[in-house]
Amino acid sequence: MKKKLALIGCGYLSQTIAQAVKSGSLAGYELVAVLGRNPIRTKQFADYFNCTPCTNIDAFMALKPEFVAEAASAVSVTDYCEKILAAGSHLIVLSTAAFADVALYQRAIAVALKNNTKIYIAGGATGGFNLLQTASFMSSTPIDVTITSKKSPGFIARTPFNKEGLMNITEPERVFSGTAKEIIDIFPYVFNVIYATSLASAGPKATKFNIDAVPNFAGDDYRIEVKGEQVALDLTIKSGDYAIAAWSVVSILNNAASPVVFM
Repeated sequence: MKKKLALIGCGYLSQTIAQAVKSGSLAGYELVAVLGRNPIRTKQFADYFNCTPCTNIDAFMALKPEFVAEAASAVSVTDYCEKILAAGSHLIVLSTAAFADVALYQRAIAVALKNNTKIYIAGGATGGFNLLQTASFMSSTPIDVTITSKKSPGFIARTPFNKEGLMNITEPERVFSGTAKEIIDIFPYVFNVIYATSLASAGPKATKFNIDAVPNFAGDDYRIEVKGEQVALDLTIKSGDYAIAAWSVVSILNNAASPVVFM
């Protein structure tokens, strides 16, 4: 019997996940519902992917999905995560920056424990969480984690780190150096993947994070460097399309339904 899947959000990422169900890549799932804030867009999505359109969480959860995948916003995680977990659904989260609210994160964990449900943190554009946790378990002292992100000057120009002359640089230039916690405090909800990676490794306050503006750069490029007592990791993840975030959700769903799990 197929597992019931429901999606929060009607954008590109949710469309990618829904298409994986429609094409048979997620043959073990039936898409039963989509939750969106815009009734017209939500109905268009639902009509195309043959599921029920919902504009409120109660109607959405009444369909009793076994898995809910969030690909919308941190606000959606904040508003809905406890109700989803309490209703018996597993929750896959992309907007992990919502859990920078530590009280919310702890409440969500408590609700999941009480109701035998799970919170899956999607790897997005970095991934490698199993390796990061392995390195952490291997070390009796905290591991040292540094993440460096390459971004185009055009991307930086739309952030608090823009400065005069940035669009004319000819060499890479560092525009931010701090921690995962600091980047979320300064620029919330954009670097979800950095906060997720920090949760899987050294923690938000200890995970170092750098942003480099790189001329003529496109796409995403993340380098994760880990040093521990008995292990060292140097991971570089490059992607030309942010749909990699949606495919990381597809991977979680596939593992959850498969008799063989790749971690």
